[in-house]
Amino acid sequence: MAVQLRASSSFSSASSSFHQQSNNSDLMTLQLRESSSFSSLPSSACSYKYDVFLSFRGHDTRHGFTGHLYNTLVRRGVKTFKDDDELPRGEAIAKALIGAVEESKLSLIVFSENYASSRWCLDELVHILECRRSKNQMVHPIFYKVHPSDVRHQRGKYGEALARHKLRFDDGTVTRWRAALKEAADLSGSQFSGGYEHEFIERIVEEVSAQVKEPTYLDVARYPVGIHSRVQDMLQLLDVGGSYVRMVGIWGTGGIGKTTIAKAVYNEVARKFDGCCFLANVREGSEQGGGLINLQNIVLSRILGGEELKIINVDEGVNLLRERFKNKRILLILDDVNKSIQLDKLAGAPDWFGSGSRVIITTRDKRLLDVHEVRLIYKASALDHDQSCELFNSNAFKNKRNPDNDEKRLINTIVRYAKGLPLALKVLGSHLYGRHVHDWQDMLDGFKIDLYGDMYIREILKVSYDGLEETEKEVFLDIACFFKGWKTEDVKQMLEGCDRNRPKHCITVLEEKALINVDYYGRICMHDMLEEMGKNITRQQSPNLGERTRLWHHKDVRDILTEGTGTRKIEGIIVEMPTEDVIHLSPKCFKKMKNLKIFINVNGRFVGKVDYYPNQLRVLDWSQCPLESLPYNFNTMNMVHFHMEGSRISRLGPGFKSMRNLTTLNLSGSKFLTEIPDVSGSPNLEVLYLINCMSLVEVHPSVGSLQKLVKLGLWGYKILTQIPDLSRSPNLQILNLRYCECLVEVHPSVGFLEKLVELDLWGCKILTQIPDLSGSTNLQILNLTYCECLVEVHPSVGFLEKLQKLRCRGCKMLTQKPRLLNRWLDLRDCEALDHLPSRVDIPVLIV
Repeated sequence: MAVQLRASSSFSSASSSFHQQSNNSDLMTLQLRESSSFSSLPSSACSYKYDVFLSFRGHDTRHGFTGHLYNTLVRRGVKTFKDDDELPRGEAIAKALIGAVEESKLSLIVFSENYASSRWCLDELVHILECRRSKNQMVHPIFYKVHPSDVRHQRGKYGEALARHKLRFDDGTVTRWRAALKEAADLSGSQFSGGYEHEFIERIVEEVSAQVKEPTYLDVARYPVGIHSRVQDMLQLLDVGGSYVRMVGIWGTGGIGKTTIAKAVYNEVARKFDGCCFLANVREGSEQGGGLINLQNIVLSRILGGEELKIINVDEGVNLLRERFKNKRILLILDDVNKSIQLDKLAGAPDWFGSGSRVIITTRDKRLLDVHEVRLIYKASALDHDQSCELFNSNAFKNKRNPDNDEKRLINTIVRYAKGLPLALKVLGSHLYGRHVHDWQDMLDGFKIDLYGDMYIREILKVSYDGLEETEKEVFLDIACFFKGWKTEDVKQMLEGCDRNRPKHCITVLEEKALINVDYYGRICMHDMLEEMGKNITRQQSPNLGERTRLWHHKDVRDILTEGTGTRKIEGIIVEMPTEDVIHLSPKCFKKMKNLKIFINVNGRFVGKVDYYPNQLRVLDWSQCPLESLPYNFNTMNMVHFHMEGSRISRLGPGFKSMRNLTTLNLSGSKFLTEIPDVSGSPNLEVLYLINCMSLVEVHPSVGSLQKLVKLGLWGYKILTQIPDLSRSPNLQILNLRYCECLVEVHPSVGFLEKLVELDLWGCKILTQIPDLSGSTNLQILNLTYCECLVEVHPSVGFLEKLQKLRCRGCKMLTQKPRLLNRWLDLRDCEALDHLPSRVDIPVLIV
């Protein structure tokens, strides 16, 4: 099989022209004002009746390639209009076809040997390309057993067909057809010249599915004051309809609304591109585990529609991004960039991207944009007085009433102090919501005039913190120092275990006061300025490191752990190192930290033996722990979250027999661990992960008695032959037994777990059958991929009404197709089956 994804030949010239124009001016920094009256793109994209219009020459491919392509598209849920040219052509049919083209997001043109011999195909092609220009519709040419150059230059069969047309039609018509063939052949597309057609079709369908799939829209702002005009200004800079590649920067101070503008622009134009990705918090993401490699993987996955590609080093990622995107018209937004290397590795140059692509970069550092030769820069400006009043009022009154005269007078003063900064207005308004006007005046009386700008803004933001109850302040500082970006439910559990009073209520209060927000994925988010404010408050507790309650800066952490100078004041430590330097632990580094409750290691590398651990530890999150065993007297009674992924520990010790407060136990990747103790003394355990623990011989039967257990992960437990009876774990929702290669059977109790949502048995090679699952009425995902000895899928599976996906790929012994309706079903590489199901009303997953 030969598959070629080709870039437009006009791309490089268009790109060069753009850069030449840009270089005529050293800088095109545009500070566009609210009153600007630029022409804008439509505020909402067209609604389409079809995802794909399929144009082809019926006599060539109807019963072969195009028929299979159409069926595969339909089975993948892609709504496809197929032009069947067996229908007699007349005015009504022609109008219907024109309407179908205009109502489709994307047109697939199958250029076969005799495509140009049909005048109907050529007229169709002309109209398709007109819609591409006028409506920004997508076009994907497929060169089926013809060479693109023959289509472009009308050689061979194409030349003969055009010569015949010239005898029947006027010169203008034939000239239009020639121009359309050349234009279409210059577009990026797919070429087939031999091999397995089904593989070629699958690749096309994968790409088309990603292109026509509706993007996931972003939550912009509860009160989007002043956003519309700023979006219009950005659209003017982006010029989305242009064929060149354009990079645009959004530059401004923290809290000015750069991210909000970028989100709103994304929602406005995302559907106009072949693929799109809003990569949030680049600065923060590049500093976490996985760094730029993880960010590259995210960009690839989102733009390619979930295609599984795994980058293992950043330079490989650069080549893969460039290779996979050079023929795609994409929208990429890089939010909160603070280093040049981030741009170099995520969006190196315009020639990484296909014609018409747009890259938006938000940053506080204009120099980064200059160095990266981003010439178009939108300077995010503060809100004017009226907009500031509107945003403040929206948060202070929740649009439930209008302010009275006394409040209006104070609002003008507050707005003047906030200097048009949206973040400050939002925080202040939320803080004063429901308070008496006297409280407003007291707040204003407490302001200190500071002529140094940013410090003054931080003082304004601190007003909301000062108004919190003491427990709420502690939770705010915990999040600022340790838990930003963590799952909300996990944080609530850990804070409760750390004796924080009513953490759920505290998180709700912080969210109401706009000090945090919870994103779509349930993670706690906090603005950089608020995070830094929280850390500054902690720094001000004492000039002595050992007298502060929380430590997070890598230099401070190193000093405390190597010198053993901690005190009982320290309640939490997080280790995030900028380099791979080794920290030499003092044997008594924790000796004086009697009240240490939280110890989190993100990427620190340690050597040395620790003799003592504080009895008050509640959260121990220590990946790659170098210790071979924990101290015999290690008291784990108060532990809530125990995470030692990739540790060298071989045994856990007697302290683990009674951990009544424990909710999460993760020892995944601990390859020397030979046994786990009786866990019946941990009745509150909800999450147990023992993934890739190569030396474990068996799962202790007590695991089956954990009534609150929700997630059980035994992935890669290669010598496991059976799992315990789980009938006393009625709350289990996820059971992962992937790559348990010696697993003989799944205990029948699994079939009676009513709350079970996902059962993963991928790679259980000698498993011959699965149990009756009729009692697992909430099961949504059943993964039987590469269960090579599985003979049949239990008939009960066909009656599971909530089942969404059944994956049976590589089940070589499977002799009967499962009886399912309206489910995703993957039956690839099931060698004993005669053929894949062909009915279009049964979606078949073939990705």
